[in-house]
Amino acid sequence: MPYKKRVWVPERFYHVVCRGNRRDALFRDVDDFLAYHHILDQLYDRYPFEMSAYCLMTNHVHLQIRSQEVPLSKIMSLLNKRYANYFNSKYELTGHVYEKRFYDKLIYDEEDMLEVSRYIHLNPVVANMVKHPLSYPWSSFYLYKYQLAVPPRYINLNCILDYYQGTEEEKRERYCRSVVASQ
Repeated sequence: MPYKKRVWVPERFYHVVCRGNRRDALFRDVDDFLAYHHILDQLYDRYPFEMSAYCLMTNHVHLQIRSQEVPLSKIMSLLNKRYANYFNSKYELTGHVYEKRFYDKLIYDEEDMLEVSRYIHLNPVVANMVKHPLSYPWSSFYLYKYQLAVPPRYINLNCILDYYQGTEEEKRERYCRSVVASQ
């Protein structure tokens, strides 16, 4: 039976989740996390997209992502295929790396944008991997916390920060406080 065709709304963000096959690890060491970021950077060159939040967990990935030029399915298909090729080659494996095709949920409004980004940044805390989202190195939370941190080209912090009032520093502080308060 064919998959149901995905709806693509170019101006909207999506919450995307990709899980390792049988919930196996997608990232076994630091180089795997770095490779995933490298693949994102390569894809951005060819098919620009925006992310407002991400968290790379051990066995799954959360992305808050929007693609205005090409369907999100194309971005995710290329990302997952390239990472699966890297992973299988590195670990001398064959077969599926991902459990199934990616999960996506359309984000409709400001409330959803903020809720999804908080959820993404709190994922390692909820999983009892760390006590504070800032302690987890593979999420975008530190980009919001530290003004001097240089975000990857595909990250657009203003998609979240523009919902807050004040100077950039005040917006960052308010957002970070809202994440921690929602634990």
